[in-house]
Amino acid sequence: MKFKTNRLITAMIMASALCASAVTLKIGNQGDALSMDPHSLNESLQITVVENVYEPLVWRDLNFKLTPILATSWKQIKPTVWRFELRKNVKFHDSTPFTADDVIFSYERAKGEGSDMKTYVGQIKEIIKNGSHQIDIVTNEPFPILPEMITHWNIMNKKWCEENQATKPVDRRKGIENAASFKANGTGPYMVKERQPNVKTVFTKNPNYWTKTPGNVDEVIYTPISNDVTRVASMLSGEIDVMEPVPVQDVERIKADSKLKVMQGPELRIIFLGMDQKRDELLYSNIKGKNPFKDIRVRKAFYQAIDIETIKSRVMRGASTPAALMLPSQVNGYAPDLGKRMSYDPDAAKKLLVEAGYPDGFEVKMNCPNDRYVNDAEICQAVAANLARVGIKINLEAETKGTYFPKILSRNTSFYMLGWTSSTVDAHNVLYPIFSTPGDGGRGQFNLGAYSNPKVDELTDKVASETDQKKRNAMIREAMKIHQDDIGHLPLHQQSLNWAVKKNITIVQLPDNSMPWKNISIKP
Repeated sequence: MKFKTNRLITAMIMASALCASAVTLKIGNQGDALSMDPHSLNESLQITVVENVYEPLVWRDLNFKLTPILATSWKQIKPTVWRFELRKNVKFHDSTPFTADDVIFSYERAKGEGSDMKTYVGQIKEIIKNGSHQIDIVTNEPFPILPEMITHWNIMNKKWCEENQATKPVDRRKGIENAASFKANGTGPYMVKERQPNVKTVFTKNPNYWTKTPGNVDEVIYTPISNDVTRVASMLSGEIDVMEPVPVQDVERIKADSKLKVMQGPELRIIFLGMDQKRDELLYSNIKGKNPFKDIRVRKAFYQAIDIETIKSRVMRGASTPAALMLPSQVNGYAPDLGKRMSYDPDAAKKLLVEAGYPDGFEVKMNCPNDRYVNDAEICQAVAANLARVGIKINLEAETKGTYFPKILSRNTSFYMLGWTSSTVDAHNVLYPIFSTPGDGGRGQFNLGAYSNPKVDELTDKVASETDQKKRNAMIREAMKIHQDDIGHLPLHQQSLNWAVKKNITIVQLPDNSMPWKNISIKP
């Protein structure tokens, strides 16, 4: 009896020591992931969070180079066929083995109804299973950038989805939820322990992860703190360890704290404005029976009415780079000779509106998020003030992304602000989802204003299959020039990343704003 008692006491001491040594990371972010479903929303924050729980076949490492994850190797065996060797001895969080069946299921799910990730798998014709851990991905046409394209296509467990009635993605456009909204069963380094949407989500380290992680974080407490003042105060008081983003007006204040550091760097995201160019009549406008945005003179007037340099200096406090193209200079296919913005000229804008038949301007609603980008609402307010000077009355509707995304993704908007990160670091990731005429397979999925030019569509298809880089870049430039001349969208700027981190934390800031927790280390 005494032996058993001593053994019990020893076990309790060991358990207590283990709990005491557990390393917890507390993250405060402007917004929350809207779902734990990896196929529900193609949005940077959403992807950042869920990719700590779910994993793709191929990913980008801390040097932003392609690296094997659930696939160990891949090669192009035919112009339209890529062979992937899948990693063996990998288990989902519920201990179900990972196999080719899960990849095929995840492909069907990601391309199906309700999925927001169609653009990543839209070039895939089918996936052929060659045993339990080898697959052939067959593309519609030769597609040399397939590995780069699937870095955010995450794999779900077929068995778990079937048992939990989650075989279809959570549809943010229709407000449809299922078990995958709140629960998760990935292969990733962290598991969902507790989920309180818009309040707090707790993640714990996966004890059976297939490889050793370089970081030492055992638990992550993720808290959305939408109010800038509250978020900054939480960082300064030590309530949170990492804050993202830092409001640009508070950067110097946080830098002055000896226990904190501010991490800043260029992001691959371009902030832009989109305009409905399809409807015969705008939504929420005083102009009846006409759509002013169909007239290139109106689009040009909007462009020239925006004082981007003042937005940079006053709103962004210098933490942005004005953009003339819909992709930053770090992305393959960027054309430097097209990088000069049209001049800011409100007088020219007024003349264009008169020529287009709107001497008194017009009224239109502008949809804008207020918890997604750095100073997003302030940017929209500045744009609205600029447009007011040329006679355009903007009814600004700034709202949380929980209501903003379902609205704009269902195209219930005439004028909106959005940001796009070229996550593949290739221009095709802009041409296909943003410039192309909306169609099947994710084509034009985020072209929410339905801009359309047949020549751009033709060039996009050619870019997808061209292997000669010089020819390919020439095609990309031509498509970019056409879109620029059409004023298909209104690019604003490339924003900078602003993170606040305690100095005892080692973390790498990546240009797509992702934050893989498995690489984070915290010193006592």
